[in-house]
Amino acid sequence: MDLEVVLPDESPSMPPSTLVDLAQAAEALGYTTAWLPDHVLPPGEYGPTFGGVYEPLVTIGHLSAVTERLRLGTSVLVAPLRNPFVLAKQVATLHRLSAARVVLGLGAGWNEPEFEALGADFRRRGAVTDDVLDLLGHLLGGGAAPYRGRRFSYDEGVFAPVPETPVPIMVGGNSDAALRRAARHADLWQGLPTSPAEFAERAGRLAELAGERSVVPGLRIGWDDGTSAERVADQVAAYRDAGAQRVAVHFGEHEGTLARMEALAAAVGSR
Repeated sequence: MDLEVVLPDESPSMPPSTLVDLAQAAEALGYTTAWLPDHVLPPGEYGPTFGGVYEPLVTIGHLSAVTERLRLGTSVLVAPLRNPFVLAKQVATLHRLSAARVVLGLGAGWNEPEFEALGADFRRRGAVTDDVLDLLGHLLGGGAAPYRGRRFSYDEGVFAPVPETPVPIMVGGNSDAALRRAARHADLWQGLPTSPAEFAERAGRLAELAGERSVVPGLRIGWDDGTSAERVADQVAAYRDAGAQRVAVHFGEHEGTLARMEALAAAVGSR
């Protein structure tokens, strides 16, 4: 099982060097992937609800230059709020420059005021996300013009750099729609914490929907204040036993993240 970290960037007052320090520490401690959240123009302050301040793809470019093995991903980038052609170009560039360490996590989004602020269609966000994924699959897979999609099409144009190895796609969410999307498009699925039994049920449903396609099941959990490293390690083990192959942990505010990363790595490693 892979142990992963959700990097904190919840406050504009956090020194940018903290992200570098934490990413390098995660790599040294054996965490396999570091995830970054995405909100463009939320209706409230960044923090526990609206995640990180820094744009995740730009941040991944920065962190990939100061790490060597750590995979870097978005958990999750709100697909309907992005131009999919530009997104494909950004991801392909990051994939090449990082030596294929980028994981593109996508979701449909959930905050209606943010969609309204950006002029995006909240009601059709799921369908837009599916169309974005179709176009990304075409461009990142080396497909050429012309391309005809339900929303996105082009008659001529050259896309480069074409990734030499596939860019892993992650889809997050527990809903039936998210599972169908993951089964069709994703290499990885990141569920939300409910209980190990419910996770196992959702992972089983995903496997049914995916058929012969292999989608790696995982989830993202949080470390609540007052919880010990041993208790979090117990949660990790319970989800592992329920079928999770990857568990990403958000460790809370940045001041305590390094100590918690160290304590959890030790607790999980001792089992």
